Amino acid sequence: MLKNNKNKILIIIPAYNEETNILDTYLSIMNYNKKFHTDYDVIVINDGSTDNTKYILESNNIPHINLIENLGIGGAVQTGYQYAYENNYDIAVQFDGDGQHNIEYVKEIVEPVLSRECDICVGSRFVLPNQKGFKSSKTRRIGIKLISSLIKLFTRKKIYDPTSGFRAVNKNIIKMFANQYPIEYPEPISYVPILKKGYGVKEVSVVMNERAGGKSSIHTWKNIYYMINVSLSIFIESIKRYKNVK
Repeated sequence: MLKNNKNKILIIIPAYNEETNILDTYLSIMNYNKKFHTDYDVIVINDGSTDNTKYILESNNIPHINLIENLGIGGAVQTGYQYAYENNYDIAVQFDGDGQHNIEYVKEIVEPVLSRECDICVGSRFVLPNQKGFKSSKTRRIGIKLISSLIKLFTRKKIYDPTSGFRAVNKNIIKMFANQYPIEYPEPISYVPILKKGYGVKEVSVVMNERAGGKSSIHTWKNIYYMINVSLSIFIESIKRYKNVK
């Protein structure tokens, strides 16, 4: 079992109007720490929530940062990476606050990063055929496949689950994301500069759950606007010149 005795590991949880989920999500991590003697740290980024999320965080002494306005998923996650960088964490893990991600899989995405197999490890719903668990709607799965194909076209690397918000990264990526991170659709867009700079990406199979409650921060999957913007952003990133760090 993975123990965090030498490596500082931070779980970043972006939260927007997650009053029905955030306490259970936090307690699942704390209970896991207690049961398996891990010491994952947590920071919740309260992204200008208008419900009782802030009250729940404060009344339960959950470590958090309150953003004064809603920055969107990209701004919230980048705030978490800035916190990880400033506090010298070795590993940062993106983890949804809505109950979709299972704390038991954190070790699966952290271990390849700790062992230097990769710089970023993605918890993937699609890397294995016939993977169990919640995989989103048919429309979203079609969109994910199209985005995956675009990333491969421009980087020659297949990312099976490019929209997964369940990722572990090392210090190099923490610094990179703390300084620059896509504001909109950050997961798929961020893979282009990562891969063009020569960083290693690995996917491991995880089982995800359907949202326990609340409403997703992404509302544009059902219209063509999302695909146009993601496609254009991936193309723009692909034509930029990046210095290979490897």
